[in-house]
Amino acid sequence: MVGSIIIIYGGIRATVNTIIGEVKRTNYYANTRIDFTRKIALGLEFFIAGDLIKTIITPTFNEVVVLVIIVSIRTIIGFTLSKESQELEESTWKK
Repeated sequence: MVGSIIIIYGGIRATVNTIIGEVKRTNYYANTRIDFTRKIALGLEFFIAGDLIKTIITPTFNEVVVLVIIVSIRTIIGFTLSKESQELEESTWKK
């Protein structure tokens, strides 16, 4: 639930920043994208933690296998989002 709240909060912030950026005609895109990407990655980390806790409390073989698959996918997505955020931030600072 915490992960969902963080991602929704990030989406709302991105929407508000986009609207403000369009109205003021500022260069908002890179910073908004970096912020939203970080919120998604943080939300995914909470989802992984929640899945781990749930599996530790009531472990079955099927749940462990599903957990390994889900954690692997979410870890890859989280790593990719973090890497993209870093690259975007570095390119923003160079401009």
